[in-house]
Order: sequence, then C-alpha cells, then structure tokens
Amino acid sequence: MGLVSSIFTWPLAPVRTLMRLGELIQEQIDRELRNPAAVRRRLEEIEAARQAGTISEEEEREAVESILRQATGR
Repeated sequence: MGLVSSIFTWPLAPVRTLMRLGELIQEQIDRELRNPAAVRRRLEEIEAARQAGTISEEEEREAVESILRQATGR
C-alpha cells in the first residue's frame, strides 16, 4: 500500500515543499515583526525621521500605530 500511495502522491511533492517553504518564511517574518529589538529599532528610526523633519506628526503616529499593531499580532 505504501508503494502505491507514494506513486500517486509523488507528483505533489514539489507543491508540498513549496507550501512548507512559504510557511517557514511566514514564521520568520512573524518572529522578526514581534522581536522587541527590531520593534524598538523601527520606532527609533521613525522618531529620528520625525526629528529630522522628513515625516509629519500624522505620518509618525500612523507608522507607530502600524508597528505596534504588527508587534501585538492584531
């Protein structure tokens, strides 16, 4: 039975591999978005941009909210 099922499922192996690769990439992205050091670094970059005058207060607020939403998983 194992040989027969292997023969029929073998053509799907590349699809399964690609799906698993996508899952691994998504897991890594989630870890990076929630990493406290990365969140702090992005918030510091936004603050520096605001102090330099390259973004407005509204843009700063929106960016900070977006980062915090991503960090909390909402």
